[in-house]
Parts: sequence; structure tokens; C-alpha cells
Amino acid sequence: MLIDRAEGIILTNAHVIAGADEITVAFADGRELPARRVGADVRTDVAVIRVEAQTLPAIPLGNSDRLEVGDFVLAIGNPFLIGQTVTSGIVSALHRNNLGIEQYEDFIQTDAAIYPGNSGGALVNLRGELIGINTGFLGAGTNPGMGFAIPINMVRAIADQIIRYGEVHRDKSGTMF
Repeated sequence: MLIDRAEGIILTNAHVIAGADEITVAFADGRELPARRVGADVRTDVAVIRVEAQTLPAIPLGNSDRLEVGDFVLAIGNPFLIGQTVTSGIVSALHRNNLGIEQYEDFIQTDAAIYPGNSGGALVNLRGELIGINTGFLGAGTNPGMGFAIPINMVRAIADQIIRYGEVHRDKSGTMF
């Protein structure tokens, strides 16, 4: 999701760009642009990439601290490479952890279907604000079961450090500073 049109800043998952020699971003209007890696944090699965285009619409950022269980959400992604897809659901739980998905976990759980290929996509509220980055699901096979997204407030803190330093600075206990 493009969050800063002037700077071409896009947020995604670290596992989406892991090992990539080249990154191409496909937009809903059919444009494809090359992107460069700004940095990634594998512990939280957050990555920042940059494109050279200032005519693209940026998504407004919401406040994931204001989410409540039962809030309606939309999950946007490109499952199975079939093209942009939107699923709907509610926030099923907040602050989910100990799932074994990432090292640092504080997920938004949703029943909006998050399939393989939705990773790095947007979880938005009904005001169209980005409130999370889709990162994974627990289910059997391609049954999405429970979907999980990284809260945007956490993503913003990680992304700010990646943009500033190219990495996330943590102390020996793993706490960001």
C-alpha cells in the first residue's frame, strides 16, 4: 500500500520481498512500476519499498489502537495471482500472539478471508483507512480460517525506523529504541 505519494513509500511484508533481486509493484489501474527495497524487519514481517511515481493515490492511515472487536474490515490482496480481490469481515480479536507466525506478534484477528497472496495487502476500516497489513492465516489448505494482520500503529513505528536507518534499532532485550 502506497502511504506517501511524494516519497513513493509502500508498505508490505518482509516475506513478500525476501530474496527478491527485482521488485515490481502492480497497481489496480494496471500500471507496473519497478521498486527498490528500503529495508525490512523479519522479526515483525514489515518491509518498506519505494517507487518513482507521484501520480498514484496514497491510502490514508487509520489508528489501530482505536479498533474494537466487532468492527467491520475489508482485506485487500491478490490471492493466487488472480488479481485484486476484496473480502469482508469483522475484527474477531485484538493483540493475538503466540501463534508462531512471527517473532514479535500482536495481531489483529479477522474473519475476512486472507488467502495465500493476500500477504502485504491492506486491512482497511469502512472509512477506507489502512489499519493493518495482512500477513497470514491459520486454516487447513486454502481455507482461510482465521486471518491475521499487523496493526498499522506497529507497522508505522517499524517503517519509520526502516526509512530513517534502513533497519530497526533494538536493545539487547529486543525492544525498539
